[in-house]
Amino acid sequence: MNIAQICFVGLIFGAGLSQANEWLEFRGPGGQGFGGKTVKKWTDKEIAWKISIAPKGWSSPIVSKGKIILTGALEKGGKTHLMVLALDEKTGAGAWQTSLFTPNEKEILARHSKNGLASATPVIRDGVIYVHFGHMGTAAVKLDDGKAIWKERYSYEPVHGGGSSPILVGDLMVFSADGKSDPVLVALNAKTGKLVWKTPRTSDVKRTFSFATPTLVKDAGRDLIISPASGMVGAYDPKDGKEVWKVSNKEGWSLVSKPVVMDGMVYTSTGFAKANLLAIKLNGARGEVTDSNLKWTAKKGIPNTPSFIASDGVLYVLDDTGSLTCFDAKSGDSKWREKLPGNFSSSPMLSDGALYCVTEDGVCYVVEVSPEEGKIIFQTDLEEKTFASPIVVNGALILRSENHLYKISGE
Repeated sequence: MNIAQICFVGLIFGAGLSQANEWLEFRGPGGQGFGGKTVKKWTDKEIAWKISIAPKGWSSPIVSKGKIILTGALEKGGKTHLMVLALDEKTGAGAWQTSLFTPNEKEILARHSKNGLASATPVIRDGVIYVHFGHMGTAAVKLDDGKAIWKERYSYEPVHGGGSSPILVGDLMVFSADGKSDPVLVALNAKTGKLVWKTPRTSDVKRTFSFATPTLVKDAGRDLIISPASGMVGAYDPKDGKEVWKVSNKEGWSLVSKPVVMDGMVYTSTGFAKANLLAIKLNGARGEVTDSNLKWTAKKGIPNTPSFIASDGVLYVLDDTGSLTCFDAKSGDSKWREKLPGNFSSSPMLSDGALYCVTEDGVCYVVEVSPEEGKIIFQTDLEEKTFASPIVVNGALILRSENHLYKISGE
């Protein structure tokens, strides 16, 4: 990923790839799944530390100012506590933990068997952690000590629980709230947690629930929030939340994949039940642009859950069943396909020409990739369920499994 691509994504608040000491949001700098150079093969000797994590969650780790931040759910005193916790990046030692919400039984049960109570990855800016537990609560806490700055609940009726991670856009905290009915994109004031705007989805679908994390882009000199939902991909003006343009599809629902961008194009998935890849041109368009701006689609090997990687003119696409496909980003032609054994919910990360992919059962694959070929060069088994996506900070690979957190660096 080059500097022009980072600017195109609209990374006006995060850290660039040169700042490898931080990982501030879901999928890292720009939310595109790019990590700095790290180990490609390892044994127990390269594991700097492995620690047990009591709060359970499928959210991915984030890192700022030497602290690794996780969210999770912890049973204590007959209640379920939704937690945010900080660990020392160098040692793995606990720094602090804060209980933010105690959901009721109905809220807890409103989720899919694969989903947890803490699936959304937080986002950090200027020493503040923004934490989102879907319909169960949203909060801002201090990075230094974990003290809550504000706590709010944006209530909606979920299907299968929460999953959309928040992003920061200027002074806004933005997330999707696509539930059982009346799906919307929501923006809160990041300083107070109060609602600034909410925009209804304009698709006509029976199943309105989805879980996609938005992506911020630059298009014709303007900031746009790209936010897929059931039956549509929408572009929204951050100033007022108004829908700027829309690409429609009739089949997609329960969408999880986060959009990626490259060379003036947006790439995303339609989700269940028949996932298609959509390649959408960014050209300052407005209104319904399905016919004019949807440049190509693909149907084979497209994920319901994992997000894509866009790099060097190609897309690396890992589907839920382990089919890894390299697509030409301009034409949509399949250049090669590799099979990784296992099922996948976490999103791959690209680091120094290699994809890091982790199965739901905790098998980690390192796959050397190029536009010409993909080859598995290493695999290892964490021997635990894993839905969190891998990250890289200060040259170390950080992996979260069901009960443990790993730092792998050879230190």
